[in-house]
Amino acid sequence: MNTEDLFETGKPSYWIGVVSASHVQRGVSGGFAQMCHGKSAPLRRMQPGDWLVYYSPRTEIREGEPLQAFTAIGRVLDDHVYEYAMSATFVPYRRNIEYVPCQEARIEGLLDRLSFTRGKRNWGYPFRTGHFEINQEDFFTIAEAMHAAIQ
Repeated sequence: MNTEDLFETGKPSYWIGVVSASHVQRGVSGGFAQMCHGKSAPLRRMQPGDWLVYYSPRTEIREGEPLQAFTAIGRVLDDHVYEYAMSATFVPYRRNIEYVPCQEARIEGLLDRLSFTRGKRNWGYPFRTGHFEINQEDFFTIAEAMHAAIQ
């Protein structure tokens, strides 16, 4: 798909997905997004050309070390949401993502700079949904902290 084709629908939206760091790395390696225990709805909300930032509260899903960092950033490639059989009993949905090189960025240094956390004692509340939209300014603040080359 031609990169210019991604933008025919207008301005991109910006999303945060909440996933453990080890699972994020699987997605980055495979060029896909998977979140919210494999549900399709969050993936279907995103459109080609949208941006996704992963936030990882922990290194592993259940008993990992606390991390509280943004761990990957990428762009939705197409409109294809598909099932992928990880086992006979677990068939989650995935979406193709083109990840860009970046560095992990702890949220601690960004709490007072992001509109969805600034001045909030319970700043982690939005992350409980597993997937939510953010504004462009917040996206670029996070991307800059991650040293991501966003064009």
